[in-house]
Amino acid sequence: MSRPIPIALTIAGSDSSGGAGIQADLKTFSALGVFGASVITALTAQNTLGVSAIHDVPDDFIAAQMDAVFSDLAVKAVKIGMLSRPGAIRTVAEGLARHKARPVVLDPVMVAASGARLLSDDSLNDLRTILIPAADLITPNLPEAGALLGTEAATTEEEMQRQGAALLALGARAVLMKGGHGEGPESTDLLVTADGTRRFTAPRHVTRNTHGTGCTLSSAIAAGLASGLGLPEAVEKAKAYITGAIAAADRLDVGAGHGPVHHFFDLWRD
Repeated sequence: MSRPIPIALTIAGSDSSGGAGIQADLKTFSALGVFGASVITALTAQNTLGVSAIHDVPDDFIAAQMDAVFSDLAVKAVKIGMLSRPGAIRTVAEGLARHKARPVVLDPVMVAASGARLLSDDSLNDLRTILIPAADLITPNLPEAGALLGTEAATTEEEMQRQGAALLALGARAVLMKGGHGEGPESTDLLVTADGTRRFTAPRHVTRNTHGTGCTLSSAIAAGLASGLGLPEAVEKAKAYITGAIAAADRLDVGAGHGPVHHFFDLWRD
């Protein structure tokens, strides 16, 4: 007998090496028991050593993908990743409004793990003013949060909390300040909302294989929301999932650079 399965949609760029972007999002959805649909905003020629080329998808085709998915599938949550151009940002925002899509998790992707820039300078203001107000949750890492606010990256939890509150003021309904770029034995994330701040900690695992961590965490949160979890519960479950995926990353041997996290660490038999 068939059974309803929660559906989540990722709107992001494609990573030809499979470790981040659309590919990481779909792997995360699958690992967490959610059916994944996708809208591709850009194609990247990419491997674990870096990004060598980007081919942007035309705005009208991004809109056509969104219309095709929403007209047929009962999407329960949306994750947004790489949007490199103002046109793509506006097109996605218009599509979300047209289809009344909620909840929306926005990962403000700016730089790949290899250091490659993925967001043009003229897109930053549109991200702030158009897309962030449409998001139920944004998930910046510390450098991304600093860039969005035009300031330096936070180095303490107090600074993280202040920057999270400043991002709330831009219109987001909640902000997850990710502490993966911080230091110390624990990685601490702060969920900042109008009701206060919640702290999520996990052991910090040192590995070079961190490709796709941001994509994976935001997708895991979207998967939890699609499955009916409340936001704090979805973040808690996603934090546990990404911690396990990072801890198991060295069990994989993929590429010569920043390899991917292990999306199926709890499912594959080594």
